[in-house]
Amino acid sequence: MAAHIVTLPGDGIGPEIMAPTLELLNAVGEFDFEEHVFGGASIDAHGTALTEEVLDACRRADAVLLGAVGGPKWDTTDPHAPRPEAGLLGLRKGLGLYANLRPVKPLPALYGASPLRRERIEGTDLLVVRELTGGIYFGEKTRTASSASDVCSYTTAEIERIARTAFKAARSRVSSVDKANVLETSRLWREVVSELHAREFPHIQLEHVLVDNAAMQLIGSPRHFEVILTENMFGDILSDEAAMLTGSIGLLPSASLGGDGPAGSGGAGVFEPVHGSAPDIAGQGVANPLAMFLSAAMLLRHGLGLESEATAVESAVEGALEAGLRTPDLGGDAGTAQATQAVLENLD
Repeated sequence: MAAHIVTLPGDGIGPEIMAPTLELLNAVGEFDFEEHVFGGASIDAHGTALTEEVLDACRRADAVLLGAVGGPKWDTTDPHAPRPEAGLLGLRKGLGLYANLRPVKPLPALYGASPLRRERIEGTDLLVVRELTGGIYFGEKTRTASSASDVCSYTTAEIERIARTAFKAARSRVSSVDKANVLETSRLWREVVSELHAREFPHIQLEHVLVDNAAMQLIGSPRHFEVILTENMFGDILSDEAAMLTGSIGLLPSASLGGDGPAGSGGAGVFEPVHGSAPDIAGQGVANPLAMFLSAAMLLRHGLGLESEATAVESAVEGALEAGLRTPDLGGDAGTAQATQAVLENLD
């Protein structure tokens, strides 16, 4: 039976990069796709970014492939107005997806595209493991005419499960990022990570890094990191910073998973590019689909256990770049269709 994949094209360039990604997936296997509206498109159609019907469909799927959400049409400071991003939070919470994996590995063909010198980024191969369903994004929120608050809260169990994911993903070292010199949640985070390390993963080297220091080291010495473990907001910020090591955020994929590890069980995983909906270029046929292609590779590997197919997609992307493919964000002029064709031609 073909694997059942729910697709959520979303907003902006989302539909434009979803279509060629399904073409690519069909070139490596047989899949059953079921499309639903999500994000701003769902707000327009149903008044909410995520309907119960769509959430139920995602729960029944083997994996979920997401394009992008958001845009100026739905931007508002009104706390009562629906926002596309609420669909992402609801999807993660509804599917129990507490672990977000964001690999960052600059490709030799694109060393010159990074704002950092080649000798600084060469050999970088790191994974950001971000806690996804706790922290300030999900904490209690208040708002009055003159003040507002967002509560950052973590439990021991929440910290343990994401830390276990990071240690299982590591070959030799985990860098746990916090702000333990200021925040009580970070002090708990550091204690729990240290205790889990001593109890279950003493063969893995553990270091604790303050988030501001981690931000500096990502630019100054990115090769130092192997696995970066961190909470929700810090992970959101650091992974976007790390994306620039590759030359463009248009190259960074991600996987949001449940269970106890990168290939753990916990319901359907959600796979999406890190970049946003890019409404400024939507409809022009110039969107870079490569991060979406690489997200599909993560879906094949972590969502469906299809390692050889995932490797084939990744190799095709790298081969196309080595052959000279450059989209506008990488300093070239290849549009979405050209980029898709180049990758398909390199698919083994």
